[in-house]
Amino acid sequence: MSAKPQLIVKGRKFEQVLEGARTVFLRDGFERASVDDIAREAGVSKATLYAYFPDKRLLFMEIATTECRRQAQDAESRIDPNAPIAEVLRLAAEKIVAFLQSDFGQRIYRIAVAESENFPALAHEFYHSGPRLVQDRIAEFLRHAIDRGELAIDDIDLAAAQFAQLCKAELHDRLIFATAPCCTAKDAARVIDGAVQMFMARYGTKAEPHQVG
Repeated sequence: MSAKPQLIVKGRKFEQVLEGARTVFLRDGFERASVDDIAREAGVSKATLYAYFPDKRLLFMEIATTECRRQAQDAESRIDPNAPIAEVLRLAAEKIVAFLQSDFGQRIYRIAVAESENFPALAHEFYHSGPRLVQDRIAEFLRHAIDRGELAIDDIDLAAAQFAQLCKAELHDRLIFATAPCCTAKDAARVIDGAVQMFMARYGTKAEPHQVG
């Protein structure tokens, strides 16, 4: 495929192509994934594949960003921004940890990092549709809580980034470096509890929201 990304063309088999490519990319990685394998897995001709995605990088970027946005939107739809902030943070932490532990989350992270030097646009898109998008959503929840007097925060963006990182404590490194055994439901609950408790201890203004877990 051409090295120069072009506009995506959508059609009847667009989602079919994405699903097939998703399977191949996660199985083989970006460099080893071939156009023939993607077309075969998607059940389309190479001509159809080229018609939708004239650039393999564009195809991979579409898969990565679409999945990250879908995960963020799903998490947001399940959270009531008017609920007590400790409850909101717990639900957000559960979604962050679940994505972190998922096969897709781990593989897409490794591929984005591995390809970042030769394919900086991928790393840029992954960051803004993944980690950055999560932090922006958390920041919105924090603003609601500040308005209700539940939190006292001077730098909301920093606080949102801190919470996202707290949700990765220990788990992220163990998963990325494939240390065994990792990671049990108890491991995940321990990190989620710690993230919410530490955040509320730092920024909470009421005693009640600290009592979580």
